[in-house]
Amino acid sequence: MAHYSKILVLDNEVQAQLLDSILTERSIPHIICSHHDSAYTGLFERGNGWGHVEAPESYRKEILDRFTELTRPRPNVDDDATQVDAEENLS
Repeated sequence: MAHYSKILVLDNEVQAQLLDSILTERSIPHIICSHHDSAYTGLFERGNGWGHVEAPESYRKEILDRFTELTRPRPNVDDDATQVDAEENLS
């Protein structure tokens, strides 16, 4: 088995589930580790994030690229429609 390294910190469970799905679909070996501990009522999550991803170093760039795509802000469709309406009204 390859040596696994900590690749990135996750903010929440939704990020973890989405990234896990993407990496599994691409057959990228990984482990999602949660920092949750009910005895400390989320204390570690506040300081260290929800959890992290571990994987072989050879997959670091691909995992970070997929994570960037996942977390990149998307333009709001309504904003685009409003912009077009505003431009048409100016003409």
